[in-house]
Amino acid sequence: MTLAAAHADTGDTAWLLAATALVLLMTPGLALFYGGMVRAKSVLNMLMMSFVSIALVTVVWLAAGYSLAFTDDLGGGLLGGLENAGMAGVSPASLHGTVPTLLFATFQLTFAIITAALISGAVADRTRFGAWLVLVPVWTLLVYVPVTHWVWGPGGWIGAKLGALDFAGGLPVEITSGASGLALCLVLGPRLGFKKDAMRPHSLPMVMLGAGLLWFGWFGFNAGSALGANGLAAAAFLNTMAAGCTGLLGWLLVEQKRDGHPTTLGAASGAVAGLVAITPSCGTVSLLGALVVGLAAGVVCSYAVGWKFKLNFDDSLDVVGVHLVGGVIGTLLIGLFADKAMTGGPEGLFHGGGLGLLGRQLVAVLAVAGYAFAVTYGLGRLLDRTMGLRASEDEERTGLDLTVHAETAYDHGVLGHGAPVAPVRKADSPA
Repeated sequence: MTLAAAHADTGDTAWLLAATALVLLMTPGLALFYGGMVRAKSVLNMLMMSFVSIALVTVVWLAAGYSLAFTDDLGGGLLGGLENAGMAGVSPASLHGTVPTLLFATFQLTFAIITAALISGAVADRTRFGAWLVLVPVWTLLVYVPVTHWVWGPGGWIGAKLGALDFAGGLPVEITSGASGLALCLVLGPRLGFKKDAMRPHSLPMVMLGAGLLWFGWFGFNAGSALGANGLAAAAFLNTMAAGCTGLLGWLLVEQKRDGHPTTLGAASGAVAGLVAITPSCGTVSLLGALVVGLAAGVVCSYAVGWKFKLNFDDSLDVVGVHLVGGVIGTLLIGLFADKAMTGGPEGLFHGGGLGLLGRQLVAVLAVAGYAFAVTYGLGRLLDRTMGLRASEDEERTGLDLTVHAETAYDHGVLGHGAPVAPVRKADSPA
């Protein structure tokens, strides 16, 4: 990501404006994807956890997050400064490469938003909403912002010094959210009835709609990271399409072989797994590499989502199995499939580059996953002890929609299910 240019390029600016809107749409898409996967009694709470993340992350990103991530390094490649806190010193004329700095900051903001929202899937059905309101902004500043500086910031130790590659967010987005989700799973413990009760998705059509919106937005996520309307953006766009398809097919093949039937949930999850894995590598591998990356993620992640039952951690909506595992796969496979025609220099093992790049990718993966897990685990423990991170058993049994938000997603009385209906508040009563 370059920082110097004589003037803004209108084509690059127009494309990044569109890409930014596409990435923002991913968070409502994620809300529907997650909302369909939970039981009906907590669907609204699931939607709220994503939507409120938009507001919370925006405030902290503009206040300090952008500056700490993308201003000049303070030393050691660990963090930027506060010279642009509150977007001070950034005007409509300020440029980041060939696009306005204000647009670049907004584009990066949408990445931060969905990363925080992703974590909610690991702790669905049992997290206090009030604690979530505290966790999201603090986590953004303590975990997402430093890792983003390490990978993409000026002088960051992973990108600028170590030389590891990450085109669109395998490290800051996928691995941080997955490792953080695992940490919070361990802090909270499993849901009531974990491994005993059936906890099936309440609306598979909603899941498929959410997956479709995620896939649509992912083109902005990956191709937008070229920061220009150019050939690299086109290559990243095509690689994203290809990996999503092979991820979907790989997951379905595993389901057919293992279970005897392919499922809609498997199709949605496989597509997302392929998209996760291609995120770091979409601008570094050829089309053939993208096909392999997506297929590997679809196959491996389809098995990885079952690890929670063997290892006894309740990753409610498979954030660890899809985003952590998929992010690791995509980031490491850069070390095998990186193509000089895409990277402009570094090459992977299969293109004659040796083991050096693979080693650098491994160091980056271990450092980011370890840091995100450790900090999030400590933060989760602190919140649990001070304000209570987990909902009560009664709240969990009844459902967070009714107990936290005093509303339900569906009129169960009309449908004949006989579920309790939220009481009418005085402010809502007719005059």
